[in-house]
Amino acid sequence: MKITIIGGGPGGLYFSILTKKAMPNCQIDVYERNKADDSFGFGVVFSDETLSEFLSKDIKSYELIREKFAYWDDIIIARDEQTVSISGNGFCGCSRKTLLQLLQQRCLEEGVNLYFEKDVSDLSQFSDSDIIVACDGIGSQIRTQFQSEFGTKIELKKNKFVWLGSTKPLDAFTYFFRNTEHGLIVAHSYQYQEGMSTWIFECSEETWQKHGFETTNEQDTVAKIEAIFKVELDGHSLITNKSHWRQFPHVTNDKWFHNNIVLLGDAKATAHYSIGSGTKLAMESAIALSDSIVANPTNYQLAFENYEKSRRNTVEMIQYAANVSLDWFENMDRNNQHPFYQFAFGCMTRSKKVTFENLQIRDKSFTDKVLNEFYSKNNCHIELVEVPAFSKFKLRDLELQNRIVMSPMGQYSAEDGLINDWHFQHYTSRAIGGLGLILTEMTAISETGRITLGCAGIYNENQIVEWKKINNFIHQNTQSKIGIQLGHSGRKGCSKIPWEEKFDGTSWELLSASPIRFNENSLIPKEMTLSDMDEIISQFVQATINANKAGFDMIELQAHHGFLLASFLSPLTNIRTDEFGGNIENRLKFPLRVFNEMRTVFPKEKPMSVRISASDWAENGISEEEVFTIATAFKTAGADIINVSTGNTVAHQKPQTGRMWQVPFSDAIRNTVHIPTITTGYIQDIDQINTIILNGKADLVALGRPLLLDPNFVRNAQAYENFQSDDIPNQYKAGITHLYPLKTSERKQMEGMKKALKPKSNKK
Repeated sequence: MKITIIGGGPGGLYFSILTKKAMPNCQIDVYERNKADDSFGFGVVFSDETLSEFLSKDIKSYELIREKFAYWDDIIIARDEQTVSISGNGFCGCSRKTLLQLLQQRCLEEGVNLYFEKDVSDLSQFSDSDIIVACDGIGSQIRTQFQSEFGTKIELKKNKFVWLGSTKPLDAFTYFFRNTEHGLIVAHSYQYQEGMSTWIFECSEETWQKHGFETTNEQDTVAKIEAIFKVELDGHSLITNKSHWRQFPHVTNDKWFHNNIVLLGDAKATAHYSIGSGTKLAMESAIALSDSIVANPTNYQLAFENYEKSRRNTVEMIQYAANVSLDWFENMDRNNQHPFYQFAFGCMTRSKKVTFENLQIRDKSFTDKVLNEFYSKNNCHIELVEVPAFSKFKLRDLELQNRIVMSPMGQYSAEDGLINDWHFQHYTSRAIGGLGLILTEMTAISETGRITLGCAGIYNENQIVEWKKINNFIHQNTQSKIGIQLGHSGRKGCSKIPWEEKFDGTSWELLSASPIRFNENSLIPKEMTLSDMDEIISQFVQATINANKAGFDMIELQAHHGFLLASFLSPLTNIRTDEFGGNIENRLKFPLRVFNEMRTVFPKEKPMSVRISASDWAENGISEEEVFTIATAFKTAGADIINVSTGNTVAHQKPQTGRMWQVPFSDAIRNTVHIPTITTGYIQDIDQINTIILNGKADLVALGRPLLLDPNFVRNAQAYENFQSDDIPNQYKAGITHLYPLKTSERKQMEGMKKALKPKSNKK
């Protein structure tokens, strides 16, 4: 077998070593465009986990690399003159040039042929090669030739960065944040060998422009950066190496191979340097590609398929984490408003892989600082409330006993809008379970405002009576508060109940901002007239009066997920040409008028929330700036909190889901508009809730599906945290002696597993 490698970076070299070791008779040729001792950039970083993988695959490479590495366990975060050190983080780094030299040495030892200063763009010279591995970097010429076959996508990220070196010694991986007159600049810095350290400087495009940086003017860049980071550099100079300002390219490929060509390294996929995974990604993928070829030496197509199958999910997860991390840095000017320890905590937990509990295990002294700052800011006593999720929160005169909320979840079990025993047990059991706030399912303001025939309503006296029974029980027997979400289905009316096959009733006329059906099975709605608007407003006002009469503590206005009011807000569902269409100010007019009229008749001491969709997850949908305008408008009108959701505006949406996937939208609104927010979206445990709240990404955290099968989620979380709650009903207090020891034991087991996964020190 003959294998040709285009690109002599760490991935291509390591693949060559492993494959040649396993298949000694295979001819492997590596072609590199640069000289053997050329290297762009300065250092590379690995985690303990990656080093262990190297040990298992090629002990000689491992020993050579390990001998040259600098090790550290601490991460230091510094913002101007404030500094904090976080221990328990096992990382190592070395010179990129050294790494390449060590891998080149191993290649030669194994019999791999290395050719330097060979810039390959024409593959016809390798027509006799069985396999061609394209690992020629981010700007891969080979990939570019076949970009349609690979399905290549390259997205340039917003921030500007430049890669520099210095002789400044560093004892830890350090993030130096420096405030300037034009915005925040960060240095990602670490020592990779004695007397040498890497410094990657990053800032927003706006900050870069205002400082007058020039893309390729290294002398100017060094002069300005050395002046800004004079204290941090401590008299040491910066060193250049083709140090041009760039924007990070996020590279993905729909397919990793074409004919006998297979992609590897940055040619295949990139991961932002803020999680230090570029070289790691390349070398771990090299292991997978080598294993697949060795296992299928006579069928390279099968080998490529197995390679992609084994690595794609992992690579995409790393890229996702890298993008989440990158997003934090792209918004570091917004994050900069937070107090120092909260800012540092946000930096440490930015990729979602590290949480509050992880950090507490690694370095409790750091999390104690974060907690003390949080409680000081929120006027809480740390000795009384040791868990952020269980701290109180106030909206107007309404005080919630904790930060955990039940999301509105349709039960589709009402008859003619009238709730029944099912709803009584559904809401009261969650209240007994200790929630801070319960938000009811979307409750229709009229018979024709229902989504399905099973939707609840609050438009007649009987409905008020039944809701009042629930509210009275909750207020008399628990400390939970309950709010009602009032809404109108709009173009989503006449929908079938989820577990039924079809809509089994008489259809009614649907209303929407514009006559656009939701999907091919939906009715075409009527475009609302001024008369329709007046009638809908009167129904919302009456429903508000009814909600107060029924004893609700709070009202949430439904303006999300493509229902009636939301249909006015999104440009995908509002194509009107009158005063209610066009720009966002016009599209806001009707929803704002509804809110204003509701606020007027709802007691001023009771809060109101508005739930919005912060993204349509579809092309030409609502923009971030428009979302800020919407949130600001409702804040000005008197909304006390924004419940931030996304999507469900159009049927052809393509949401990017995952853990805590909607939290960034809440973060953006809360910390740009400066209004409290509720967040939701695949949040599953108390650790995630604490992490979100401590980060300042939301004030309240709403759970949906986790509460469907676990009405005692809060009680279990209280036991897990050993939190002594004063709201457990007397009838149930005997259960404490069973639940608390059980959850204490479970937590010890969980912490044991987390400690086992904790990075270990590699210091010699």
